[in-house]
Amino acid sequence: MTHSLQIAVVGAGVVGLCNALQLARQGHSVTLYDPAGIGEQCSRGNAGHFATEQVFPLADKALLPRLPMMLLDRLSPLRIDHKYLIKAFPWFSRFCLNMLPSRFKRHTRALRALNEAALPAFKQLLQEDFENNISMRGSLLTFEHDKIEQIRALQKKYQQQGVAVELLDRTQLFALEPGLDQRIQYALYFTQVGHTPDPYQLSQALFQQFTALGGTFVKAKVEKIAPLNTDTKQAQLAKIKVTTQSHGCHTFERLVVATGAWSKTLCAQLGYKLPIEAERGYHNMLPVTGNLSRPVASADRQFIMTPMQGGLRLAGTVEFAGLDTQPNYERADMLLTHARALLEGSDTLEQGEHWMGPRPSLPDSLPVIGQAPDHPNIYFALGHQHLGLTQAAITSELIAQCIANQPTTLDIGPYSIARFQ
Repeated sequence: MTHSLQIAVVGAGVVGLCNALQLARQGHSVTLYDPAGIGEQCSRGNAGHFATEQVFPLADKALLPRLPMMLLDRLSPLRIDHKYLIKAFPWFSRFCLNMLPSRFKRHTRALRALNEAALPAFKQLLQEDFENNISMRGSLLTFEHDKIEQIRALQKKYQQQGVAVELLDRTQLFALEPGLDQRIQYALYFTQVGHTPDPYQLSQALFQQFTALGGTFVKAKVEKIAPLNTDTKQAQLAKIKVTTQSHGCHTFERLVVATGAWSKTLCAQLGYKLPIEAERGYHNMLPVTGNLSRPVASADRQFIMTPMQGGLRLAGTVEFAGLDTQPNYERADMLLTHARALLEGSDTLEQGEHWMGPRPSLPDSLPVIGQAPDHPNIYFALGHQHLGLTQAAITSELIAQCIANQPTTLDIGPYSIARFQ
């Protein structure tokens, strides 16, 4: 490792926390910034599913014929606020372009590379805290129809990407999860997938390790980042000034932007275009676990149920309505309708605690990871859409390698912000 550096990490979600811990462990002096606190946004309310099987981009041409019915169905996993549609149209145009077969294949390779390395990176980062925060019991994708050839074709599609998956019939499924409803006909069992029983506690565990290494947290919004000494020919001598309204200005040698759905403004200050949208997700936290022992997703209903310490978390809905629009908690309400259909004896279940958080989604389903093209002491770790929890640790590993001027574990070219410039 090179000499100790003064590094700012902006954003204390799970991605920012992993970056802060990774860099502190390498001996750097790290200051972490966030106005909301530690793990208080999507890192608190996500489904808790380390979705390493999700190697396929969301921009899939198979989605197009289903869109009209999805937008008209109140129970659909997708909602687009009609008042926001015009503003979001450029994003959706780029999203559709990424359905082209060549792009879909390229982006699948890039997602697979990150996901294959995701859990090993978490094991290395969390060390003795791994087993306390991540359960390796796999996950299920259920089907309420009996079109077995379609299900086998989907299984083969995953297997061709190196995903470990078994096809379960009803007997095998109910032996594994007897709390599920008898209407389910088959399931795909992803055997090498993990989940956390408490996403918020995972963030706290990362933060505790970070502070134990001398890391500093500042609860403040970073209003501006300004590169200094930009005329120097030696990048290592350049500095970055970080300005907050409540804690003034501080200067750092390196800076990592991990601000999720709020990243566009800071990137624009540096002159970078970032076509990011706040893809709002909801959860419904039931006080009972439903007798499940692992995440169970529905292929038909497009939602997921994850057993957690505080009960059963229902999640998976998508809403495009902008970053600042008030939550529409009907999106959380309807998740209970789906859960009642999939859980045995669930008619008496009542609505649980509702939550909404904005996922940072880019139109190609890939995150932005790596060095800023025109600012060699600034790094991006953002835009992980549904996979922020999954890819947080491997992202931090790649960023740390970039800062140390070491070869990266993966080719990070596909994740560069340069693709949008």
